[in-house]
Amino acid sequence: MRQLTLTLLLSSTLYFAKAQTVNPRPLTMDEYKKAQTFTIASLDNDTYVKFENAYVLDRYESRKPYFITGSDGLKKRIDLYKLVAKEGMQEIGLMVFYTNEKGKLYKALVPDFTADAKVWEQYFQDIDNINKVEQNFILKLSYVLSKELSFQQYKVLNGGKDLKEEAATYGNDICFPGDEMVTMANGDEKMLKTVKSGDEVISVDPATKKNMVVKVKELTTHDAKNYAITQLVLVSAKTKTTGEGQFVNLNSKVLKATPNHPMLTRQGNVKIGEVTAGQEVLCLNEQTGKYEAFTVLRKTEHAEGMQKVYNIVADGGSTLLMDGVMVMQK
Repeated sequence: MRQLTLTLLLSSTLYFAKAQTVNPRPLTMDEYKKAQTFTIASLDNDTYVKFENAYVLDRYESRKPYFITGSDGLKKRIDLYKLVAKEGMQEIGLMVFYTNEKGKLYKALVPDFTADAKVWEQYFQDIDNINKVEQNFILKLSYVLSKELSFQQYKVLNGGKDLKEEAATYGNDICFPGDEMVTMANGDEKMLKTVKSGDEVISVDPATKKNMVVKVKELTTHDAKNYAITQLVLVSAKTKTTGEGQFVNLNSKVLKATPNHPMLTRQGNVKIGEVTAGQEVLCLNEQTGKYEAFTVLRKTEHAEGMQKVYNIVADGGSTLLMDGVMVMQK
């Protein structure tokens, strides 16, 4: 049913997009590469720039730039421009100009939904390459696109795939991968697979948001299988709009678990595989030392290859802190 719903939603989105566009055509690979050479002399002042009398970069919806400060305290600037083919004035992509704190500029071109798979593949490769040198580039891009663009364009950041269709083990094991980090009683973090009986860890009271120390009775280990793993990307965004642009303080968390592990969201106790984008989960904000509601920006689910999974059995409390995210004990 979920697949059918997504298919219908995607179909209606595409139909709407096509209905709004005259003679739509895809962005070609040659155009994708050519557009990478397009430059804007002044991102502050230039809102409509022509290239070769064939293309235009038109400031997206006349939006001011985003200024995003991450948990590392570094401020990045993101400017969006529509890429328009003058013949027919068709929008064939969205150009992203990303300026880091040192003034270095990176460009990414989000193709139009009709673009060939090879163009999309090149786009994913390009943003992945930027992400290797600009930490959390994809996260910040995801945040901006999710704020500005349609479902279809946001969805493609996940590769356009229904990841549940990948071969994976769905079972009764309610656990975490071994490289998740557990918050210990002294505030340090310890890799889950190295936690031992007798270790003291933090449990959070969901009602009072107060910590309590509980002792590990047992670390349950399940045999290595190709488990399905759900991954949540959670963000806390404090925004302020000024005449200069939109300023965003962005704090993020990433949590992985088997799809049936229980989570406490603002909407109630659900399995992590049933959590949806937009729901809120209690997380530790290391910058303030306080527990705050983080919003689920993105959820993916896929097989991560053969690995053991683990779970902590504690002598008290109902929660644990895993990668700074409050999770329910099994």
